[in-house]
Amino acid sequence: MTSSVFDCERLLFTPATPKHDAIPVIFAFPNEYTVGITSLGYQVVWATLAMRDDLQVSRLFTDIREQLPRHPELLGFSMSWELDYVNIFNLLESLEIPIRADSRNQNYPLVFGGGPVLTANPEPYAEFFDVILLGDGENLLGDFIDTYKKVRNADRETQLKTLAQVPGIYIPSLYVIEYVTPDGEIKSINPISAEIPPIIQKQTYRGNTLSASTVVTEKAAWENIYMVEVVRSCPEMCRFCLASYLTLPFRTASLENSLIPGIERGLKVTSRLGLLGASVTQHPEFTELLDYIGQPKYDDVRLSVASVRTNTVTVKLAETLAKRDTRSLTIAVESGSEKVRKIVNKKLHNDEIIQAAINAKAGGLSSLKLYGMVGIPGEEAEDVDATVKMMEGIRKAAPGLRLTLGCSTFVPKSHTPFQWFGVNKQAEKRLQLLQKQIKPQGMEFRPESYNWSIIQALLSRGDRRLSPLLELTRDFGDSLGSYKRAFKQLKGQIPDLDFYVHSNWSTEQILPWNHLHGPLPQSTLIKHLAEATNLELNHK
Repeated sequence: MTSSVFDCERLLFTPATPKHDAIPVIFAFPNEYTVGITSLGYQVVWATLAMRDDLQVSRLFTDIREQLPRHPELLGFSMSWELDYVNIFNLLESLEIPIRADSRNQNYPLVFGGGPVLTANPEPYAEFFDVILLGDGENLLGDFIDTYKKVRNADRETQLKTLAQVPGIYIPSLYVIEYVTPDGEIKSINPISAEIPPIIQKQTYRGNTLSASTVVTEKAAWENIYMVEVVRSCPEMCRFCLASYLTLPFRTASLENSLIPGIERGLKVTSRLGLLGASVTQHPEFTELLDYIGQPKYDDVRLSVASVRTNTVTVKLAETLAKRDTRSLTIAVESGSEKVRKIVNKKLHNDEIIQAAINAKAGGLSSLKLYGMVGIPGEEAEDVDATVKMMEGIRKAAPGLRLTLGCSTFVPKSHTPFQWFGVNKQAEKRLQLLQKQIKPQGMEFRPESYNWSIIQALLSRGDRRLSPLLELTRDFGDSLGSYKRAFKQLKGQIPDLDFYVHSNWSTEQILPWNHLHGPLPQSTLIKHLAEATNLELNHK
């Protein structure tokens, strides 16, 4: 089974032949192969490592693995989904490596991690990693390997202290966290000695050649897809949005030097193309990109586009997608209420949403998916009614277009202006209300589980005190009930669920990630928070 899965891969890079003294590395994705190989981040990091002749790289997934080295020196995890920590524990145990970093000595590999989850807030997982890479891998990865090579034969303490000097490399064990009380706020976060930097700055790649698939396979969750990153970050800066704030500034791939060569490379091996990015249609040359993909020589290409900005949905875009075998388009509207959209800084009006639906239908698309959210700070019951009215308005304006509203609960994310807000306890009721009003009208409603949002909020705002909790929940199963059971068991030793999930935090408070800096200073986030709060007050 194993070899046949890897045999299906068509590589778009040439792996190096490792030198005799190459460093044995395991690079893992803590989920099944079909999920991991569909992650563009995982693909790109794997290829970057595999193209170095000073490394011998083997891949590891939860269901299959390549031939692994007997004594790996480095073991890396790419973490894209919060709950995958359970699989990280399982994989470490399967390799007979202690789960906690402080139980590992010189005989074990250095366990490093990166990816969106760890860059956003690594603290709940900090006890399990020796090394965490914060930010874009383009420069960081090379700096990490090159520095490790210098201390390859040193003792573990020297290795960690040397790696801590590299910008963007975070060594959790070299920082001491004190709390006001065991179940209270954080009192201070300090490095263990003067030689360790007190602040770690997330690393940002500023080039205009962005990522593209390094492997295409029919075994991927999106079969045979070749992915191209069109933009990175998003210029809109909706105040809850991690994808925008954490990855600033907004960068666009060069059409001539990155996108077109990338697409040509990929379409030699497959006819399925995915354009990725938080706001793909805001690429300044998106129309030219569509023209390029619209050429007759690409008539057999199936095109998928990530979520697009509502007011960029033109008839031409819809026609190009329809001609390229896409039936549906996804737009994020957040809410049907103009007031709520103003609070989150979503620059969008209802007439633009309706126009997008009309254009989608006119261009030949058969369905439109809208993404909304409940529980946004400042939202009232009437704002939820406004979302129902918006959906009714779209149905009337574009009859025959299949409409789906996907809806999640607001979850506070680190490094955004809304990181200080808790989850609204009314959100679950509001999801049920939308379900009751939208479904009977023949529109589809897809709510994200409220309980999953609670767990997500816990992990996105958590600190190191959660590590015993995560170990317990693994034994109890990863349902909300198992988290509540674990909190009960640890009562008095760590804060309660409410502290992490539902409390509004003070801007004076020390946040778990205070020593880990994103693209914008805290003072700017507080300013953006104040703008949102003023808007909310003005509407009352």
